[in-house]
Order: sequence, then structure tokens, then C-alpha cells
Amino acid sequence: MARHLLISSVLVISGLACGVSGTEPQHGARDWDAERKRMVDEQFRARDIRSARVLDAMLTVPRHLFVPEPQRARAYGDFPLPIGHGQTISQPYIVAFMTQALDVAPGHHVLEVGTGSGYQAAVLGALAKDVYTIEIVPSLAQRARETLSALGYRNIQVRTGNGYLGWPQHAPYDRIMVTAAPDDVPPALLQQLKIGGLMAIPVGTVTQELRILRRTITGTETQHASGAVRPDDEQA
Repeated sequence: MARHLLISSVLVISGLACGVSGTEPQHGARDWDAERKRMVDEQFRARDIRSARVLDAMLTVPRHLFVPEPQRARAYGDFPLPIGHGQTISQPYIVAFMTQALDVAPGHHVLEVGTGSGYQAAVLGALAKDVYTIEIVPSLAQRARETLSALGYRNIQVRTGNGYLGWPQHAPYDRIMVTAAPDDVPPALLQQLKIGGLMAIPVGTVTQELRILRRTITGTETQHASGAVRPDDEQA
């Protein structure tokens, strides 16, 4: 199985109230809202995340609800966290960076490869019309499906399967987000991307290069590439 980025994968639907906040502090409880605001201010605004829509989504999505209970107190830290099965929920900054790079619009149809916890899918769901996300580990896919459903997200569909084959029934996609690194860009994903559409994908196994690709009539062009992204040693 391809390795995920060291930093993450997978909630708010635009215009839809969740009905489950999970963020209001009770007596003796953590102030999740304050921790999320600190994450956005210190990890995103202080760096290079400038998209107001991305900042708003990251400020609203309750990341701690996607983190297993033993790790929940560390949910808003500047690092990835284990979610079981040798997988991680990515570092918050990487989620924000990849999401900003895709420039997701309200009318976009988005495919995500590597659902993981469902957190990245939730962030994308806050920005796009609909999100189709695929996870190869059945128990992770089911957990993400249950979390997203319990929180009221209706524009995100989760499927168990090989994400490198895409989800052709709903193609073409305006944007494709890949959170697990293949040796090269899977041809099936390129075929399912609209002409002019963008794909964010880490490529490589020993080290990873994060690429932002645009599909053209004749092939692809690289919009951005950042090299030497180290994969998480726990990923398999």
C-alpha cells in the first residue's frame, strides 16, 4: 500500500447546520473553539495560508471529533496523529496547504483519494458542492462514514476501495485530492479530471514531492511542486 503524507488525510456543509457541535466547553472540559482558533492563527495565518474560505473551513471543522479518543487532547497540535491501521490524520497545516492549492469553488465536484479519518473530506465538503472520497481500509472507511453522518454532512459520500482507480461513476471532477503517495500519477485519476481541473498529489515513496497538476488538452502541466516531503514511518 502506498504511504500517506507525514502530515494528512479526512465538516461542515455550506449552509447546513450540523446539529452536533462537540465544541462547547462544559465545566472542566477543554475549550475546543479556543484551541481551533489558536491553530488557525498560529499555524495558518502566521505562515502562508491566505484563503479566507480555507481559513473559515478550518476554523469551523471540529478536528478533535475525527481523532481517536486517546489522541484527542492533541488534536489541534502542529503534527500528524495516529488513527489506527498504520495510518495518520495529517498535520493541520498540510491539510490547509493542499486545500488552498486546489482553489475549491462552491460549485465544484471533488474526488478525494485516501479518506483516513474523514477530516480532509469534511474540510473539502465545507468548500465544494459535493465530495466523493475513497478509502482502501474498510474499518477506516466505515468509521469516517459514521462520523460524517453523525455530524450531519450530506454532501460527502464515502466508498471502500482502491482510490487509484478513482470513482468513474461521478466523473469528471473539477478537483482531485490525493493523500496517499503513489510512485507516479495514476492514469485513471487523470482521465477522471476535467480539462482545466486541478489535482493535488504527493508522488514517491522514499521521499515525496507534492505536485499541483492542471489537466490540459494535451496532458498535464505542473502548477506547483515541493520536494523532499518525508513519508510517515508508521504508514504502510
